[in-house]
Amino acid sequence: MPVITLYWDELERMVEADREEILEKLPLLGCDIERVEEEHIDVEFFPNRPDLYSVEGVARALRGFLDLEPGLRKYSVVKGDWKIVVDGSVLDVRPRIVGCVVRKLEMDDEVIRSLMQIQEDLHWTIGRNRRKMAIGVHDLSKVHFPLSYRAVKSDFSFVPLDFDEEMTVAEILEKHPKGVGYRFILENKDLYPMIVDSKEEVISFPPIINAEKTRVTEKTTDLFIDVTGFDENVDRALNIIASMFHDRGGEIQSISIVYPDRVEVTPDLNPRIMEVKQDEIRELLGFRIKVNEAVRALERMRFGAEKLENTIRVHIPAYRADIMHPWDIIEDIAIGYGYDKIELEYPSTNTIGSVHRWNKVRDIVREIMVGLGFLEVTSFTLTSEKLQYEYMNRSAMAWKDYVPLQHPLTEEHTIVRTHILPSLLEILSMNRHHTLPQKIFEAGDVVVNSKNRLKLAGVITHSKAGFSEIRSIVQALMMELGIEWEAEESQDRAYITGRSAEIVVEESVGNFGEIHPEVLERFQLSTPVAGFEIDLSSLFDVGEVI
Repeated sequence: MPVITLYWDELERMVEADREEILEKLPLLGCDIERVEEEHIDVEFFPNRPDLYSVEGVARALRGFLDLEPGLRKYSVVKGDWKIVVDGSVLDVRPRIVGCVVRKLEMDDEVIRSLMQIQEDLHWTIGRNRRKMAIGVHDLSKVHFPLSYRAVKSDFSFVPLDFDEEMTVAEILEKHPKGVGYRFILENKDLYPMIVDSKEEVISFPPIINAEKTRVTEKTTDLFIDVTGFDENVDRALNIIASMFHDRGGEIQSISIVYPDRVEVTPDLNPRIMEVKQDEIRELLGFRIKVNEAVRALERMRFGAEKLENTIRVHIPAYRADIMHPWDIIEDIAIGYGYDKIELEYPSTNTIGSVHRWNKVRDIVREIMVGLGFLEVTSFTLTSEKLQYEYMNRSAMAWKDYVPLQHPLTEEHTIVRTHILPSLLEILSMNRHHTLPQKIFEAGDVVVNSKNRLKLAGVITHSKAGFSEIRSIVQALMMELGIEWEAEESQDRAYITGRSAEIVVEESVGNFGEIHPEVLERFQLSTPVAGFEIDLSSLFDVGEVI
């Protein structure tokens, strides 16, 4: 989760409250205070509130929560004479672009610092490390409209940010720090997205790097913002950025986006409307709350709210990207009402708890693995067919082998995992620049054939990681568990043939070996990896987990 640095002089001035009151109320909004320093405070916010990734967003929320400025803040957008023409060539590469112009803005150190922080945090969260969405910020005085958003070949050249000479697209992806860091987004592409102005001068190469000519400095007063990507996260990011600049006193002007089949005008900062049933509020919260109190709670959370006959009509700010269901609004009613005001109640039934067999087995293997020198990690239960099967040289069928999601929100989370080993390889990939050797494991839930299973997996990576080392780990683990086993030849294509084995206890309960080079290449791993995975549900009576 992103940790935001908030400087006291800015925060106290924008909220119009002292730090003692801010420190008392801020955690009640749903965040953790990491550290408090004399000049600043570091706060960790949940990923579902990207509008709070800046001092402007936090100040806006606190002014409502402290009853200094409750209710919906109105945002105006001036119709601008700006145009971006989208060429059909880019629709198969990175199809969506939105933008706005910000005028009359004083770009001091505070604004630049806040802009850089929220830009990077949005890239990392709703942008999925720039895969889904990327933001470009430019000095408007150096941009000549109308702009063209098109696809170009790898020999197309311009001067990228922080360089003083032209580079081709291919050279940027090979030599520029940003190109090297984000070229994975454009892998296997023959064409590349580019924003070019009316003088045929490049503005941006999204999602990689802006052009040097549009660099923002302290002398900049007017901005052009572009956001590119694939889905509604593009619009959400623009609304958050535009609202932030509006709160700073900037004038937001719209841009016409001319697609081959339509014209869109962005940004749209008008609030959305959703109705919440009064009975549903009481049922979900678990206590009776008066309608007027619910309306007041919503206003403290910066919503507009009005009482109807059996519902509350809620006006949702454009920057609230997290509101997708009436239950999201009901959660904000609880926050606005105040968790500290909800009276505690004892359960109607008294029970004595005990550790579930599932957790007993997991705790035993965790202790053994830590004793063998492994570091425990925790990965997501939701994953994708690509990670679980394609990357691992494996195949499977939906419902028969794995459970797909009916309405996945992202391409990375489309199924419930059946194996833990791919997730460990993904973690190694994320940490491939760290010191070797690395030894990690996870004991956790998977879902196979629509039933929960408990599995254990571990991996080792260093220059000499191999079959003998991982076999010794499996041998030590099984000895500590008091289980006799045999090794038989494995046909699992995730491992190197002849350097892998099945773990057999009457029947196969897992496998181990050296990970196949093709698998390592897909995970961008350059050093050998040896790993294992065992189905603990086949070895122990772990009970059922629903």
